[in-house]
Amino acid sequence: MASPGSSYNLVETKPPLPAKLGPRGAAMAATKMAGTYDMVEPMKYLYVSVVKARDLPTMDITGALDPYVEVKLGNFKGVTKHLVKNPNPVWRQTFAFSLANLQSNQLEVIVKDKDTVLDDFVGRVVLDVSDIPECIPPDSPLAPQWYILTDAHGGRFHHGHTLGEIMLAVWIGTQADEAFPEAYHSGAHPLSAEGLASTRAKVYYSPKLIYLKVSVIAARDLIGAENSNDPPVKPTIAKIQMGGQIRRTRPGQPPANPVWNDEFMFVACEPFEDPLVVTVEEKVAAGSDEPIGRIIIPVAANAPRNDLAKSVASKWFNLSRGMTVEQAAADVTTGTKNREHSKTFASKIHLKMSLETAYHVLDESTHYASDLQTSAKKLRKSAIGMLEVGILGARSLGGNKNPYCVAKYGAKWVRTRTLLGTAAHAWNEQYTWDVFDLSTVITVAVFNNKNLDGHGDAKDERIGKVRVRLATLESDRVYTHYYPLVSLTPGGLKKTGELHLAVRFTCTAWANMLAQYGRPLLPKMHYTHPISVGQLNSLRFLAMQMVATRLGRAEPPLRREVVEYILDVESHMFSLRRSKANFNRTISLFSGALAAVKWFDGICKWKNPLTTSLVHVLFLILVCYPELILSTVFLYIFLIGVWNYRRRPRNPPHMDTALSHAEQAQPDELDEEFDTFPTSKPGDVVRMRYDRLRSVAGRVQTVVGDLAMQGERAQSLLSWRDPRATAMFITFSFIVAVVLYLTPFRVVAVLAGLYLLRHPRLRSKQPSAPFNFYKRLPAKGDMLL
Repeated sequence: MASPGSSYNLVETKPPLPAKLGPRGAAMAATKMAGTYDMVEPMKYLYVSVVKARDLPTMDITGALDPYVEVKLGNFKGVTKHLVKNPNPVWRQTFAFSLANLQSNQLEVIVKDKDTVLDDFVGRVVLDVSDIPECIPPDSPLAPQWYILTDAHGGRFHHGHTLGEIMLAVWIGTQADEAFPEAYHSGAHPLSAEGLASTRAKVYYSPKLIYLKVSVIAARDLIGAENSNDPPVKPTIAKIQMGGQIRRTRPGQPPANPVWNDEFMFVACEPFEDPLVVTVEEKVAAGSDEPIGRIIIPVAANAPRNDLAKSVASKWFNLSRGMTVEQAAADVTTGTKNREHSKTFASKIHLKMSLETAYHVLDESTHYASDLQTSAKKLRKSAIGMLEVGILGARSLGGNKNPYCVAKYGAKWVRTRTLLGTAAHAWNEQYTWDVFDLSTVITVAVFNNKNLDGHGDAKDERIGKVRVRLATLESDRVYTHYYPLVSLTPGGLKKTGELHLAVRFTCTAWANMLAQYGRPLLPKMHYTHPISVGQLNSLRFLAMQMVATRLGRAEPPLRREVVEYILDVESHMFSLRRSKANFNRTISLFSGALAAVKWFDGICKWKNPLTTSLVHVLFLILVCYPELILSTVFLYIFLIGVWNYRRRPRNPPHMDTALSHAEQAQPDELDEEFDTFPTSKPGDVVRMRYDRLRSVAGRVQTVVGDLAMQGERAQSLLSWRDPRATAMFITFSFIVAVVLYLTPFRVVAVLAGLYLLRHPRLRSKQPSAPFNFYKRLPAKGDMLL
């Protein structure tokens, strides 16, 4: 762990939040927010909703008018989109100005005409801020009204015509207002409509991912590529493609009627856009495959399988010859057939396909997964509680930053507004998630918005991220801390700031929550029909790419670099620093055993005569009464757990730089970690060997990390890192101690031996309750950088 005085430590705070003040304190607060926003400090905003305008005058010689609205409060401005040749425009855009940075007592709403060189002034409305009414939730939002436009001198006419009217709604509210998420937060420099869109708060949802299982069984009556009438003489393979996912079978024998019996898994994403393309190819030459038949199958045509006992029927499909993928896809869309070849070409392929909705599609590492639910809604568990996170603010982020936060838990992603041109980085936004499993982790990351111009060319800068495991949180307690934000660069470890969060977990189903400790971590299908580790890693990478692509299409988009940073796409790559960290985690597990050996050695050498005498007495008692051995052991475990309660961790875990071996990393190690893959180092031989080394060492690194995790879970049994698990374990230990005391030792030994040697028919394919309990215990994997 970091030293007590380290700058990478967690800092607990006591902000004046309604949730921490209590009911009486909240009632006495000067400003009261809605009950759903009790985890953040109230902030007042001036909201200006620009709805529409009418009867605007023409300003150009051509008689055209391209109007837009500029909302100005002191040095802060907001600009709507301009509408081409429209004297009665409709905008429906809302702007929010923080009253904490109030620089003027006058609000100006100016209508302008977009021009090539200099924009023309059309008219304006001037309002006094002191006259604007407050509309604090849960009050109804203020209704818009028409305002007459005037010129700079208060006149209402332009060349004998009125300047028109504009419909506005202006009120003072808080971040609990329903207009807050859709409002454009204006800065000192006016942005384009596209740039303003990228600064709004937004909620996103991950697309629904489903595993598609395809079994390629056999084919018959194939015709070769070189001669349209003769069967193929070269080995044939089947290529299965869905979008960018491509799989190939082994060469089948005999060539005319090959048998493959190969099974493949794909990641499909609703709505299904890419069809499944199955192509039979003949290996006419080395490295050259010639297609001899093809079938296009829409993914939606496959029935979902959410019942574990339900079998999937296989089908024979007609292959089309001499058809491109585009033509075949058009035929599937229109429902027609390629009649030119249907009479002479009768080749078929035997397939078995199903959408496996009983699995959970992993799109993040299992060490810090935020969702463990199945793809099928009917198989999902009910919620056991609610997670509330207040993103309060940040400090020490450096100058010239336009920061925003993105939080991900389950399928729900949230993005805060971008703070523009301010050194006091305060968001005070609150978000809520339903919790279905405590063995999950929420991730919050901070980015610097580099695309305020709306062009979207530059990548948003990573500032840092925070992970919080829900199992380490006490129920109904509000945690308010500054979390250190760190960035690892080729130049070394750098602290980029601190993120201020308020976190609270509320349990709504205690019985279901405690029962989960005895249930499998993943859905049943992962254990009854497991997917290999190598295939699961490949599918997870594909799922990450799909999520990044789909969220990148949202409006405003959640950029790919943001999604990949939160999902930790590059976590599987080899890093000497990570390998050292995992090795040190493994070594630290043996420190307890070494301490016990030294203590016993001290007992044997009479270093403490009193302690040695007590051990002699205990030893003689256990020899005379062997039935007390097991009960004494479990009673001792119970007492250790109770003793450690006063030293239980009071703060949630965070990124530990010392545990990650980031502070001691050498420059050459960091250069290797940040090297591209494949490597950019010169030399073809070095490139091949270097890439092979990194690939193999990455697997070793994962194995070492998993080994360390098992020991850390054993340590967490009595450490109160997960307060519910430790309480359950020490209670169980006490009960076992009593039962073993009352039960003859021989009976216990016989029952334990018979249970361990029980017949395979009496064993379940699913893990046992003690194993599931152990798998849910928290480790330190989510604390690594």
